[in-house]
Amino acid sequence: VQLQACGGGLVQAGGSLRLSCAASGDIFSINVMGWYRQAPGKERELVADITSGSRTNYAEFVKGRFTISRDNAKNTVYLQMNSLKPEDTAVYYCVAEAASKGTWWAMNDYWGQGTLVTVSS
Repeated sequence: VQLQACGGGLVQAGGSLRLSCAASGDIFSINVMGWYRQAPGKERELVADITSGSRTNYAEFVKGRFTISRDNAKNTVYLQMNSLKPEDTAVYYCVAEAASKGTWWAMNDYWGQGTLVTVSS
């Protein structure tokens, strides 16, 4: 299972970006998909995640500004980021809890390569 994230870039404070992450490969099923971020000198932290049934979970620092969604048919998760702040600057990673067809009974976490979001003040 491979994850490919895209959509990062440079934006001014108050602006918006939309990240997307598509899972591909020998997929049997995907449970939770989500986004984490890691700022320079800081630990990786959860931003938001979403179950296959579209139940969502957000970190407090993005509530009301970010929206996570997914398209199960496309094995893709999205993160709409509005009202961006300089402190949102980080590398954003997507993650999927998935099982491959060869080991359909085993759920594992698969990570994308990360996409850089830079918010200027």
